Amino acid sequence: MLTTRSLNSTLDRMLTINRALDEALSSAWTNGESARVWVPALDLLEKKDSYLVLVELPGVDRSQIDISFEQNVLTIRGAKKSVIDPASQGEVRVYAAERVTGTFERSLRLPDFFDSDHIAADFSNGLLSITVPKAQAAQPRRIEIKPTEQAAQAALAG
Repeated sequence: MLTTRSLNSTLDRMLTINRALDEALSSAWTNGESARVWVPALDLLEKKDSYLVLVELPGVDRSQIDISFEQNVLTIRGAKKSVIDPASQGEVRVYAAERVTGTFERSLRLPDFFDSDHIAADFSNGLLSITVPKAQAAQPRRIEIKPTEQAAQAALAG
C-alpha cells in the first residue's frame, strides 16, 4: 500500500530545505561557466524496516558516484560528463544544449535510529537506490499485556 505524506510532514520539509540549500550552495560555487545547476531529483521513502533513498542520475557512470555516511548524514556526490567536447571533436556548432552536466552533491540528515553498518546501494538504469535499515529498537513491534495474575507473580518473583 502506498502512503503519501502531505507537505507538512517532517521528512517532506527536510527534503525541501535540503534541496533549497543544495541549489543555493551549488550556484554560489559555480565559476561563471554556467548559470544552470544540477541537483538530481531525490525521493525518501519510509518502510516498516528501512528508509529507501531513490536518486535519478541519468547519464552518470557508476564509477563517478560516491556515497558516504558520517554523523547521521548520507551524502551522494558525483559527476556527469558532457558528450559535447570541442577539444576532442574539433569544431562543433551547438544548436541546443539543454542537458545539465557537471558535479552534484545531495545530503540527507537521517533519523537517529538506523543500522549504519548495513546500508546498501544499487545503481540500475540511471536510478540509484540506497537502503538504510532501521535499528531493531526503532522498528514497530507489538507489546503483549500479561494477565493481571501473571504480572503480579512476575513482579513478586523479581
